[in-house]
Amino acid sequence: VQLQASGGGLVQPGGSLRLSCAASGFTLDDYAIGWFRQAPGKERRGVSSINSDGSTEYIDSVKGRFTISRDNAENTVYLQMNSLKPEDTAVYYCAASRAGSAGTSPWEYDYWGQGTLVTVSS
Repeated sequence: VQLQASGGGLVQPGGSLRLSCAASGFTLDDYAIGWFRQAPGKERRGVSSINSDGSTEYIDSVKGRFTISRDNAENTVYLQMNSLKPEDTAVYYCAASRAGSAGTSPWEYDYWGQGTLVTVSS
């Protein structure tokens, strides 16, 4: 069971990035997937989640800017990030919950991928 997060990079404020979370060893269809981020010196915090039924959740600071989606055929979940701000700078992680329905609390998740670094700076 592996999750592979990718798509991070350096972007200017106001720019966009799309993160991908690809699963191997299992199919994502029945899992809830969450995106989390950890800024230097800060705790890991939830950003967004998508349940097996397609329902989604976002933290207030990213609503209207970030969009989470899943492509079960590709066994991948995406996080489209628009209008990026310097405060979005962090290492982003994806995680999977066997429960199929989960929010943005790290304790709800069973499997974790490695992080991908997002830097928003001019």
